[in-house]
Amino acid sequence: MKTDSFDFDLPEHLIAQYPTEQRGRSRLLVLDRKTGNTIDSMVEDIVSFIEPGTLMVFNDSKVRKARLYGTCEQTGTIVEFVFLSPWKQDDPTSLGDSSSDHESQGDLVKTCKPISTVSRLWRAICNKSKQQKIGRSYMFPGQLRGSIIEDRGHEKTIEFSFIVGDEYFDRNGHVPLPPYIKREDTSDDELRYQTVYAKHTGSAASPTAGLHFTPQLLDELSRKGIEIEYLTLHIGLGTFQPVRADNVEDHQMHEEWFDISLEAADKINLALSEGRKVLAVGTTSMRALESAWYGGKVKHGNFSTRIFIYPGYEFHVVDSLFTNFHTPKSTLLMLVSAFAGREKILECYRLAIEKNYRFFSYGDAMLIL
Repeated sequence: MKTDSFDFDLPEHLIAQYPTEQRGRSRLLVLDRKTGNTIDSMVEDIVSFIEPGTLMVFNDSKVRKARLYGTCEQTGTIVEFVFLSPWKQDDPTSLGDSSSDHESQGDLVKTCKPISTVSRLWRAICNKSKQQKIGRSYMFPGQLRGSIIEDRGHEKTIEFSFIVGDEYFDRNGHVPLPPYIKREDTSDDELRYQTVYAKHTGSAASPTAGLHFTPQLLDELSRKGIEIEYLTLHIGLGTFQPVRADNVEDHQMHEEWFDISLEAADKINLALSEGRKVLAVGTTSMRALESAWYGGKVKHGNFSTRIFIYPGYEFHVVDSLFTNFHTPKSTLLMLVSAFAGREKILECYRLAIEKNYRFFSYGDAMLIL
């Protein structure tokens, strides 16, 4: 399958540079994936499209202010870093027989301990990446010195002069806006690039489908009899790394960590057993739910995943998907194409462009039923 078959032309003016003036006031394109029929609506009216009894699953990961600027001590140049997570060796934790069960899934999912949020060693990506080699050192805000001790091409391991955690990033970091947003981050982004239900810090990018939801909309969904549950997937390279391979099958996903509580897993499995629909809010929720499927049910616990969903994948958990419009040739576009069909998705994108929908992180949304 060719990566180019997931390409499309997008006018630059449709790439949203700012969020809507009010959260939730975004447009919504509703797609019936069986018929291909579409409806133009608004996110605030989403309740009218979702059946009572549906279980909506949200990703409550919180975005870290993970972007730092460091001055290279060898060259004097300023380099932009986005810190993905504390570095950690794989450390499987036995959960009875489930550990060996998960290993048998081709290493898509494996049990693991929760990652610490403080460390002297951090995984990062940076600009001018080819020039940043092992041995290069940088001065960051707060008299923090960091050196590259491992180079995996697009990903580096940085050793800091002292332990760094979220308190440091909150004080010195910037909101890690994606590169297609051509401006510096502002204080408003600290609120608007974060979901209203964000709880567990660890993402280097926002689970952007959730940005549309307000407390009022969540209450309205609950009043209609729509159940709401949360999981946590910390977004890193696995979600936003571009596909550089000519063939889709040759792309290698990076590892991302997620957690599903026992209570959440029980509610999801109950909905499935009762024939009620499960609606994933965002592609990250989708990937976590599908990764955790094993032995005919969703497993609970802390896991890691490299799951890559593209056309031909058989879905086990999710019936409906709420998501944003994604970048050309991305793994996210491939995921929604697997869910609804490549031709239907590309036709929806063509219609969205024709109707001036706003695209990407701060853009409008799709509901795929």
